[in-house]
Amino acid sequence: MSAHIVTQVYFDGGCPVCRREIAWYQGRRALSPIEWVDVSASVCDPAGDLCRVEALRVFHVRCSDGRLVHGARAFALLWQRFPGLRAVGWVAALPGVHHALGVGYRLFLWVRRGWRPATTPGVE
Repeated sequence: MSAHIVTQVYFDGGCPVCRREIAWYQGRRALSPIEWVDVSASVCDPAGDLCRVEALRVFHVRCSDGRLVHGARAFALLWQRFPGLRAVGWVAALPGVHHALGVGYRLFLWVRRGWRPATTPGVE
């Protein structure tokens, strides 16, 4: 089991792909409670160390120890919180795999720019 249990997931509910993926996770039983924070509808991070613009730009999770993780590493930690995805999460956290997933995620972020309303601050 991961030493860093995901307690909060910060996602961009204004992105149709992101919203659909989060809905998929929400429909499954997690190993521990997860708070889902739609930053497109929120004005700030309760802990104060994540601004809304950055949270809209890149996927973030907060671990139970307070650590904030983003990008591909955040997905790997999230996957480890679901029984059917735990092994995938562990493999995704391996250095070489994590690097490849990071490249793919950055490509997704580039493509995603066209799916967001032009008025969303911080999301190019």
